[in-house]
Amino acid sequence: MSNVVREPEFEQAYNELVSTLEGSKLFEVSPELKACLPVVSVPERVIQFRVVWEDDKGQMQVNRGFRVQFNSALGPYKGGLRFHPTVNLSILKFLGFEQIFKNALTGLMMGGGKGGSDFDPKGKSDNEIRRFCYAFMRELSKHIGQFTDVPAGDIGVGGREVGYMFGAYKAYRNQFEGVITGKGGSWGGSLIRPEATGFGLVYYVNHMISYASGGKESFEGKLVAISGSGNVAQYAALKVIELGGKVISLSDSKGALIATGEAGFTEADVELIAKIKLERGYLTQLYEAEDSTLKSRFRYLPGERPWVHLPKVDVVLPSATQNEVNDVEAKALIKAGARFLAEGSNMGSTQEAIDVYEADRKARKTEGLWYGPAKAANCGGVAVSGLEMAQNSQRVSWTSEEVDKQLAGIMERCFWNCLNTAKEYYDVADGELPSLVAGANIAGFIKVARAMHDHGDWW
Repeated sequence: MSNVVREPEFEQAYNELVSTLEGSKLFEVSPELKACLPVVSVPERVIQFRVVWEDDKGQMQVNRGFRVQFNSALGPYKGGLRFHPTVNLSILKFLGFEQIFKNALTGLMMGGGKGGSDFDPKGKSDNEIRRFCYAFMRELSKHIGQFTDVPAGDIGVGGREVGYMFGAYKAYRNQFEGVITGKGGSWGGSLIRPEATGFGLVYYVNHMISYASGGKESFEGKLVAISGSGNVAQYAALKVIELGGKVISLSDSKGALIATGEAGFTEADVELIAKIKLERGYLTQLYEAEDSTLKSRFRYLPGERPWVHLPKVDVVLPSATQNEVNDVEAKALIKAGARFLAEGSNMGSTQEAIDVYEADRKARKTEGLWYGPAKAANCGGVAVSGLEMAQNSQRVSWTSEEVDKQLAGIMERCFWNCLNTAKEYYDVADGELPSLVAGANIAGFIKVARAMHDHGDWW
């Protein structure tokens, strides 16, 4: 009997990578790389600690804090901190494992890690969140640093939480350094960082559309279904609108808004959603408001995800949370006409859904659904975090145009890396689009595995 506790989310991420590698020519061409698998799948270090803090009633509260420092072959550990009641070690190991290869695909020198707490910031006052962040950083500050481990935000950790944690680190360590990314613009943050994951996702998909159509199509006129309504979904929606696409859905944990016509969301709609989300509110509050204009243009489906309720769709961008598209929903999206699906959320699709995507791609070739996996499609966020680290090291601040140009270049190189690697290690039939999930997994793994070998981590 194995002494390893079941970790379903991590096992899913690991099995997806292994199945891709073993199904390719990689281990025929480079059999020695197989020895890296059992090594790269174990974190270099896992830190777990208690977080004791005081609520506004003066009562003691206790949460669990985590940091999974998974792999430093390519640079300091890099990955977000998540504050959410569902956080556990399995989820953080899956996110950290994916982060290793995602960071490798950016072309920047960053290792992979992830952390967080089962603390729920919803319903908490600013003072409670500040006290929690200081208590959390009291222990975490012993294990991170600009050359060791550079966390960032994630679900439940926005600019406010990053500010509190940076202040706590500075107080505990007496050092002002780029120890966390997603900082405020006046104290070391990068322009375009809030927009980066959503913008980068759309840049990546734009290359997918252009390649599949031989350069004849773009987002112009496309019906785009997006899930989520947080940072990634908001900026993906704004970029789609800017490029001429029509965003026909957004959602949150309470339900989904779906356009009743083809007009979709406007920039003003997205700004209203961003405001209510900043206040930790829900879409239903916006929909039910007396002065709401949404009722005439959208229907609200409580407790639902958008996927099976779309009569027609061209592009799908899951941007809420892991495993938010299953095989039944994948088939419904294909039936509704979806041609491109790329993940703004980490591991946004179940393995069964991915199998449906890949089968359709092979069967219907250029008319099938082409899938862009999270580790490639949403790497724009961590890429700009890496650019923030570079700016901090130089003590400079780049313009938004410069950062956006760098981001667009990183997403373009990532797309072609995935595409060309898939062509190299898989046999692609005439008229068939290469598997981007295979290309992303192989390209990321090769880069990390070879660095680890050079360091003597496996032999």
